[in-house]
Amino acid sequence: MQTLTAGQQAPDFTLPDQHNQAVSLSGLLKDSRVLVYFYPKAMTPGCTVQACSLRDSQAQFAEYGVKIVGISTDTQARLAKFAERDQLNFTLLGDEDHQVAEQFGVWGSKKFMGKTYDGLHRLSFLVNQDGSIAHVFDKFKTKDHHQVVLDYLQHH
Repeated sequence: MQTLTAGQQAPDFTLPDQHNQAVSLSGLLKDSRVLVYFYPKAMTPGCTVQACSLRDSQAQFAEYGVKIVGISTDTQARLAKFAERDQLNFTLLGDEDHQVAEQFGVWGSKKFMGKTYDGLHRLSFLVNQDGSIAHVFDKFKTKDHHQVVLDYLQHH
């Protein structure tokens, strides 16, 4: 797993959102920076805590000129259910074949309860308007992810 690092160019991508509309990174970057956050599975406890914290902090992210985009390997139907159930106020994208996850270097070997399998790693990338990666967030707990990113934005 070769995870992208700060200074590298983020790969442009187009994926379906929770409304089955095609969304591209280049389109999102036209008027703001983007926090691209990868999470393993919609509607699971940790991913729900993370998403709801981002939802509740969205106004603060907007003050820093940052849009939030969550990416998982879930289907569009599951993303729609997640967004509706938790009243999420940002875009969720489905990367069912994990091609975008692989380009960002967040798809790889994981361990859970003694089993090893391939899956999506929980990492976030702050992408500048020129498409370069400003920062990679890889050390956080689901409940404080939003605060780790906001603290970074406050000082950069």
